[in-house]
Amino acid sequence: MTREGALIVTLLGVVVVLLLLVWAWRRRSRRDAGLAAPVGAPPDGAAELARFGVLYVATTRHDEPLERLAIRHLGFRARGEVTVTDGGVAVDLDGAPRLFLATARLAAVDQATVAIDRVVESGGLTRLVWRLDDGTPVDSFFRPQEASAQALATAIRPLFPQTGDDA
Repeated sequence: MTREGALIVTLLGVVVVLLLLVWAWRRRSRRDAGLAAPVGAPPDGAAELARFGVLYVATTRHDEPLERLAIRHLGFRARGEVTVTDGGVAVDLDGAPRLFLATARLAAVDQATVAIDRVVESGGLTRLVWRLDDGTPVDSFFRPQEASAQALATAIRPLFPQTGDDA
């Protein structure tokens, strides 16, 4: 095979891979078109408890950290800020409107090591489990910039009702 022939075969391969990636993302976007992030702000008078600069990693199906959801405003990685208030968690991502997860939507918070294409040190990500409008639980992953993932999880944890099992 000539050098030109090898170049043509390589370029065709790259084009096919790119077309497959576009096709897969469009398919995923159509599948998740009915899922919506809760756009809004904390209620008036909500007290700010903590604020963290974060890298938003992904939102996935609950307990499936490799299954990204293409939810509008949460489909791509971004820099942002998480604000913990006494009424819930506000998420401000670059290029997206403010999202507000009221305490009634929150299900759990813990630490994680892997999500989609991000693997970090043990417990380096904060995983926030919350519910979509239809009650389906999803996991959102954040990597705090100036604090630890434990600090972000600790700031959010008081928003959950105490079950009495912590004795």
